[in-house]
Amino acid sequence: MQHALLQQAARSEPMVDVFRNVRGKTLSLSAPLELDDYAVQSMSDASPIKWHLAHTSWFFEQFVLKKYLADYRPLDVRYERLFNSYYQTLGAVYAHEARHLLTRPTLTEVMRYRHYVDEHVDKLLTAQSDNGLLNDAATLGVHHEQQHQELILTDIKHAFSRNPLLPAYRSEELLQPGLSRELKFTQFSGGVKMIGAELADGVGFAFDNELPRHRVWVEPFALANRLVTNAEYLAFVRTGGYRRPEHWLSDGWDAVNREGWDRPLYWSESLDSEFTLRGMASLNMNGPVCHLSYYEADAFARWAGMRLPTESEWEVATENISVTGNLLEEENFHPAPAAAEGVVPRQLFGDAWEWTSSAYAAYPGYAAGSGALGEYNGKFMCNQFVLRGGSCLTPRDHVRATYRNFFRPEARWQCTGIRLAR
Repeated sequence: MQHALLQQAARSEPMVDVFRNVRGKTLSLSAPLELDDYAVQSMSDASPIKWHLAHTSWFFEQFVLKKYLADYRPLDVRYERLFNSYYQTLGAVYAHEARHLLTRPTLTEVMRYRHYVDEHVDKLLTAQSDNGLLNDAATLGVHHEQQHQELILTDIKHAFSRNPLLPAYRSEELLQPGLSRELKFTQFSGGVKMIGAELADGVGFAFDNELPRHRVWVEPFALANRLVTNAEYLAFVRTGGYRRPEHWLSDGWDAVNREGWDRPLYWSESLDSEFTLRGMASLNMNGPVCHLSYYEADAFARWAGMRLPTESEWEVATENISVTGNLLEEENFHPAPAAAEGVVPRQLFGDAWEWTSSAYAAYPGYAAGSGALGEYNGKFMCNQFVLRGGSCLTPRDHVRATYRNFFRPEARWQCTGIRLAR
């Protein structure tokens, strides 16, 4: 099987320009931060922004420069361990939960490392613009970096939320327009359906967990026309949703009691405001509820007498729907109310990642690649659930209908929300 991690997207612009644009976007996203912000790590799942800047450079160094530039000499060989995330086949890794202890290298040194890698990759892509395998590797590096662009924002949001000063990442006031949209459902026929990425003649990009394209049986189903709103979730909270075990999976009920959950992650105790990347803001009742665990999403669906969609249902519903919506390029940095009325599903892309009821597992015929890149996705196919659709922090050209995000069911710091099915 051809390893889809290394298949390049068809594009009109040279790979070197794509590389420059994405690397520049990462720096622009971190630009609003102060020096002290770059080193903070507020929990073990998150990473310091300085580490993200270094790790994404490490990725290009390991999988592009070391493989395709014969005389490449690393700036500092010690970085191979410090900025390795989880690629065990490349050697020992520095503990994730201890990344905040890395006061050295300094931010200045990390930026020098980033510039050093950029300079070499830029020259390599310019000199070998027709090297297909090189372009494939660089394409993977670009998509990997776009994943970290979203993580940079969600990680700093979590850190700022733990600060009593509740600092804002962006100082502009959050705009919260939007009307109440009636919850309606679109019916979809059942039968044999095709899901998974389709790469014609090796052209296109997909991560290996999106392959191979295959048949699934889907029963007739209905999907909500929009995401669940703050007002709807507030009703769940106020009617004792977090105090009634009948709504919860066993592990979810354990998490509620162990963690003391009684509302979404960034909601205030008064239930009338929430923390955002622009600081505290009043709770927009028409906006999508966000930063929920799988357990909370599932409990709400049960309380509402419905369920979460399967990932097959979600993908079937997106057939022939283009990737448009409230994504990173809009620079809202926050979920927005559904833009239009009607029964047609809205907000399928952007706003909030949508939990599905599907466990993250291999598709029939899946085969992880060899070497370190084989660890990219396959090793996490246990105890995780699939999310679809991207969020307000996801780059538009990174997400697609077949994209399979995945997190542990207790995770809440990502922009994760709910779409109902029945």
